[in-house]
Amino acid sequence: MKKPTHKWAFRPRFRANAFGWKASKLASQRLKEALTEIKAVARVDPLSAADGAIVLMEKIWPALAHVDSSSGALGNAVSKTVHELIAVVVAAPADETRRERWLEQMWMAVEEDGVDYLWEVSERWGELCGTPERASVAADEFLPLLRLSWQERGGYFRGTPACLGCLLVAERYEELLALIGTAPYRSVAVLVIHFGTSKSPK
Repeated sequence: MKKPTHKWAFRPRFRANAFGWKASKLASQRLKEALTEIKAVARVDPLSAADGAIVLMEKIWPALAHVDSSSGALGNAVSKTVHELIAVVVAAPADETRRERWLEQMWMAVEEDGVDYLWEVSERWGELCGTPERASVAADEFLPLLRLSWQERGGYFRGTPACLGCLLVAERYEELLALIGTAPYRSVAVLVIHFGTSKSPK
């Protein structure tokens, strides 16, 4: 498999700790610029664009970790950017090997995300899997840890939205409803409805 050859202009701008405490406005502008670059490439090379989208996902938290986001402006900018990046990845006509690599990269980014900037990546994991069959495999990978966290009544598992979304995409509806019945909190049902009806950030 060929390695990506596109040299992304945004990449050095999103090095670790690139933005200081008061750099919310600058960081938002850099996100906009990066997204514009990725979408321009997507028009001619969707696979390279998806590679770039994932690179940006990986860099968001390390680059923005020290920025004051209390106003909410940066969080909104990140959410809008991530929403568009997901669309680029979902649309890319990747083969199974390449998509599997993307999934590994994205999940590592989700796990390392200190403030959940990539929340929508987890919620739309089933779509990012590319096929109902791969979503079903992912659901089976998540299920043991999800069930364990619920047995602990409120134990946190970062993969909960991803697991529920994968079951939905895989059309394992009866199993999904049965699983919801074991949840320690009923807001899980609201999450599932959200997966099925809403794809855009607020």
